[in-house]
Amino acid sequence: VNHAEETQKSRHWMDKEFLVEERGVNECEVACFIKAPAAALETLKCKLVNDTSSLVVDDSEELVSNVISIECSDYKKTIPFPINIAIPFTSRFRGNYREIMVKVTDVNFESNYLTPISLERYQGNHKETFAEVKIYQLGVFSVLSCLKKETFTVPKVGLSQKLSMDSRISLHYHPETFSSPALMQIKVQPVEPSLVSTLKARHDMYHSVVSTSPLVYVQHPSAQPFNSSVTITLPCPPNPEKKKGGDETEYVRAVSATVKRVATAYHPRAVSASGRKNGKNLSDTLKLLGYRNKEGWKVFDDIIVQNARNGLVSFELNEHLERFVVFRLSYLLENTYLRLFAQALEEALCSTMANVILYQKRENPYKIVVLLTASKELTCKLQNLHKEGYFGPPEPTQQFPLREGEQIHFRFRGNIFASDNGKDFGQTYRLIFHSQRKPRLELQIKEVDEFGNHSSPHYKGTALFYKITREMITKKWEQSLPCDEYQHQSPLCKLALTLPKHEKLLNRPRSTKSISSDSSEALWDNLLYWLAEELSEDNTSLLALCLPVRRSVLQLVKLKCPDNLTHQFYELLCCWKKTLPRSADKQQLLSHYLKKSGRSDLSEKLSLKWQNKVFT
Repeated sequence: VNHAEETQKSRHWMDKEFLVEERGVNECEVACFIKAPAAALETLKCKLVNDTSSLVVDDSEELVSNVISIECSDYKKTIPFPINIAIPFTSRFRGNYREIMVKVTDVNFESNYLTPISLERYQGNHKETFAEVKIYQLGVFSVLSCLKKETFTVPKVGLSQKLSMDSRISLHYHPETFSSPALMQIKVQPVEPSLVSTLKARHDMYHSVVSTSPLVYVQHPSAQPFNSSVTITLPCPPNPEKKKGGDETEYVRAVSATVKRVATAYHPRAVSASGRKNGKNLSDTLKLLGYRNKEGWKVFDDIIVQNARNGLVSFELNEHLERFVVFRLSYLLENTYLRLFAQALEEALCSTMANVILYQKRENPYKIVVLLTASKELTCKLQNLHKEGYFGPPEPTQQFPLREGEQIHFRFRGNIFASDNGKDFGQTYRLIFHSQRKPRLELQIKEVDEFGNHSSPHYKGTALFYKITREMITKKWEQSLPCDEYQHQSPLCKLALTLPKHEKLLNRPRSTKSISSDSSEALWDNLLYWLAEELSEDNTSLLALCLPVRRSVLQLVKLKCPDNLTHQFYELLCCWKKTLPRSADKQQLLSHYLKKSGRSDLSEKLSLKWQNKVFT
């Protein structure tokens, strides 16, 4: 009977849902669905290994799912491959240039890419995004958004190929370009004009760069030599505004002088940065740059790049390049700086500007949230945190560049430390950056020394953040956090935070009892929040409240709490209170400004609450 049951299970295929519980989160989520014989499903185990996500992404790849490990618990049983696996994912930015792939990585970190047979499946009555693939091995699985790869074969008779991801890009292979059919694989990385503008703003010497073509990656596995040239056509936007007159000429002369001084200091040969003479505008210059692994970036001065219609350019290429790009220049620039710009552009394409946010819960300042977010999403993230009841200070850090899979490690110094489970304090914590994921940690903080910071009404501490590049991460599947490996590394950034001190209950005679300064601070917070609610009920303008604060403070308050007038007033009142000396009569001053603002009614209520010590 048992043998018959085993035979039945091996023949009967089932679709099984695997649920996992992420560390620190009490809710279960779907890790994947596996379709396989019932007997095989009984031996499969699935777990989340998100701590290893840095090891499964490369440049130009974006992680859009959990990283999951699938193993067989019974090594005596054979899995009847292929079996199907469907992994849930969320991808916000795709477009024509990117595609969804599933990456499977084995214990030796060898990886294969699988094209999904489906990107959707029904969950109940609604569709959800799942990447379903046939697999022939177990290992670590992740869903990635990758640059789309176009593969085609060039026959001996030649080929004219327009790329599917961008039909403006074409390659024309003449007959007998190759001696035998040659396989070509091409990826295209678009370049946003805003990125070019950012690089130009950082370095004045790049002012000459008007626009760039997409960055084209080419794989030529057979490595056959070219018998004749290939005609390549690319989009390269024209100069949007061609200025004439002396203003631009003077600017170009200034840039030319600057570049010459820099070049003289670092290069033996002087630089000719400007191709304009006697104040006349020359036409734009087009330059082809190509990359080969042994040589790096090279400027091909001998290849003429011609303007075609509608913002297209074309050139003839008679050798294999791993990647290439065309720059449109408003005036000539030394090749050294063109190569530097190509390197800077490539690095910028592989990185994202990011910020760290550390906010405290308003109702419970001992609870904090730490986020790593792309700078372009910062405002949206702050609004969402405000809705959850989290607020600063501290303000978010300055932005800094991060590549996909790079990590931010942080720890606390001073008189505050943290725990992710309420028991183990003083640990190092990790956030792994993935532009389409949401790196976030919720922690509990408390004071190290209850009697520390005795001259302050708050306990004080600092969060130190360190950047860990992918090259610094050891290739092993067990990713433990180091304890003291940051001694020789400067922090990427720091955030200061405070905790209100506990009210101390002292046994004194009734006549000598007093309200401690930290209790008074807490009562003032309640009073200011009450006042903010009263002001926001009448839609009073921030400017109508005649507090002596700078306009920049008003702008900051509106930025922090754009959709909540009560929180805006509260932040404004707190900023005003911080500017006062400790000896100032805050209640009298606040009553004065309320009367000045035409709110005598609130001034009277404020005085009454202050007298009765009713601050709620």
